Amino acid sequence: MKSTGRRPLRPWLFALAGVAIACLASRPADTRVLPGITILLRDSLEQLKGKRVALVTNQTGINEKGESDIDLLHAALPARGAHLTALFSPEHGIRGTEDRSDIENDRDSKTGLPIYSLFTSQAVPPPDSLLRDVDAIVFDLFDIGTRTWTYVGTMLYTMRSAARRGIPIYVLDRPNPLGGRAEGPMLDAALANANDPAPGKPGRAFALVPAPLRHGLTMGEMARWFNDELGVGADLHVIQMSGWRRSLWWDSTGIPWVKPSPNIPSLTSALLYPALVPLEGSNVSVGRGTPTAFQRFGAPWMNAQAVAQLLESRSITGVRFVVDPFTPDHPGDDKYGGRRIPGVRIDVVARERLQAARVGATIVWALHKLHPDSLRLANETFDQRMGADEVREALLAGTDPDVVIDREVLMVSTWLQKIRKYLLYR
Repeated sequence: MKSTGRRPLRPWLFALAGVAIACLASRPADTRVLPGITILLRDSLEQLKGKRVALVTNQTGINEKGESDIDLLHAALPARGAHLTALFSPEHGIRGTEDRSDIENDRDSKTGLPIYSLFTSQAVPPPDSLLRDVDAIVFDLFDIGTRTWTYVGTMLYTMRSAARRGIPIYVLDRPNPLGGRAEGPMLDAALANANDPAPGKPGRAFALVPAPLRHGLTMGEMARWFNDELGVGADLHVIQMSGWRRSLWWDSTGIPWVKPSPNIPSLTSALLYPALVPLEGSNVSVGRGTPTAFQRFGAPWMNAQAVAQLLESRSITGVRFVVDPFTPDHPGDDKYGGRRIPGVRIDVVARERLQAARVGATIVWALHKLHPDSLRLANETFDQRMGADEVREALLAGTDPDVVIDREVLMVSTWLQKIRKYLLYR
């Protein structure tokens, strides 16, 4: 007789993969977190005295009141005999509205400062020629806690540019919106590329180093890790937050939510992003072109009712699956634009217990089980996001997705021990 209850949570999985850097207690009460920009202005601005400063940021670079780093630094630096000389923007542009490649340079309408795009066909470092008249770089970008996020690559490339020019770089830390827990497949070293892009040698800002799919680190912690383990050798200064703990979700920090990209409209989309981002390398829509991107998936060939029923029968902790057709409107991935397609919506019912990688692996397993002749995966693209070809091969061979994900736990635990010395928060 089939059980109708939810599967019991594997507490030993969390003990291995989560306790090292996160407390899995119930949601804490809202607290006041002061991000790095506020701490810099309050305590550390003297470090920029007399310097010509370049700022790498976008719409996510704000303080706890929602005020822009650009405006704050432009107003505060002259009192220290310093000033902003240039702005650099990552993927999606300075305002986070672009969902395309080859983003052009621009000029900030309020300050008149030049904006140099660091996203052509891929994320790129600031050119040395643009740093000749720069004495310091301030970096403040939002990371959503998943290793496929290109802003992290932009940070690494910028650190190397600063090191080459012998100028200090100040990383203004801000919360990991998903808290401090790590889980999911590790990126295979054979798929990783931490090198700067070069002619004929594309970079992989979305697949830099072996790390779990959901890494649990802040940008400042990653900067410390990269600087040491990758031998960057930058004159790195991480301006720490005040009040943040690893158990805090973004909506408990008091800092306003700003969409980090056009396709991450909410914290829920950020939470489910690691589950669905591997399907970017498939013929399955992940809801781009809808108000709830990365909270749903679908395709014209999909039997949504059968897929939802199979997923529900797995009793995955933390989520429910609901049949919900949708119509992508000018999706950035060009999948099924203007077509109403069968879809399944993922409803989060217990985020503290949710393992996004387990959700994603089970979805791939279910789609292949029900539609083996229709599901198409672009192997390299899928593997670079999920983490390893052996994960894909196991799921397509019909291996139980729980078994596939459970195999990763020990590697994640080992990685957590390795990077513990770079952590800045409890």
